Amino acid sequence: MTAHDFRVLYERLRDAAARPAEDGRCGALRHLTPDRVAAAVAEVRLGRSVSLAAPIETAPGPDDPEPAVHRMTGPSPGDLGSDGLYFATDRFAMNVHGDADSHLDALCHVVFDGELYGGVPASTVTAEGARTLSVDVVRDGIVGRGVLLDVPRLRGVPWLEPGDHVTSGDLTAAEAAQGVRVGPGDLLFVRTGHRLRRAELGPWNSAEARVGLHPTAVGFLAEREVTVLGGDGNNDTAPSAVAEVAFPVHVLAVQAMGIHLMDYLRFEDLAPVCAQAGRWSFLCVVAPLRLTGATGSPVNPIAVL
Repeated sequence: MTAHDFRVLYERLRDAAARPAEDGRCGALRHLTPDRVAAAVAEVRLGRSVSLAAPIETAPGPDDPEPAVHRMTGPSPGDLGSDGLYFATDRFAMNVHGDADSHLDALCHVVFDGELYGGVPASTVTAEGARTLSVDVVRDGIVGRGVLLDVPRLRGVPWLEPGDHVTSGDLTAAEAAQGVRVGPGDLLFVRTGHRLRRAELGPWNSAEARVGLHPTAVGFLAEREVTVLGGDGNNDTAPSAVAEVAFPVHVLAVQAMGIHLMDYLRFEDLAPVCAQAGRWSFLCVVAPLRLTGATGSPVNPIAVL
């Protein structure tokens, strides 16, 4: 994709998303109306909940050179064998936007041409935190109808190879094959098989080679008025389809359209449940941590079928 074609697409999506929400909700969240949240509850048929997050890893690897740190802070070894009351305590530290752990990107995460989503100056992101558009925007959670589109299932392969692209044609074909349609306010999840490939072949440097959406596929999100996009990879292909922009899907979805992204989720538990039930839509609950001024959060989305 040429830089010119990307710029044309970017400006079209940005201008279409610039309409203000009557209720003041930020970004694409304006599509997730109270009526749509209430309707999503009807997706629950089995009474079964499934996590869409991967286990947080603490061992370094080629795609996770700075893994999360988990340290036990108590009790002391001497306390363990003595009488009385003691508490087991621990501490975590995490690189939120790494290439292994499941996380949500806030609207202040992506800076393009000196601006955040909605033309907010990038200078609002400071060393003390983001003064606006932080993860606090979704402090009450994101609850709505989730839809899983399984592209490897569509193509008859266990996973897509790094460097491949998911196109808008793949998304519409997956809808038809799975008997589901993505609609306004939906939380769209796209399986590429990244997690399964990683589990079976071992981790690799996914910063240099990974599967993701083609930038033109973001037009599908705009047409269907999607609220959230979640992938089992980074959502962006590497190498990028746009030589001058390393993360075009992040730019288009987050910065241009105000869509919250979730990266490096895990669908290997959900996909078989959906296939067995013959239903690829569900109630979805996303509850990021309440972090003031943060550009993202670890996340454990829950699908309820």
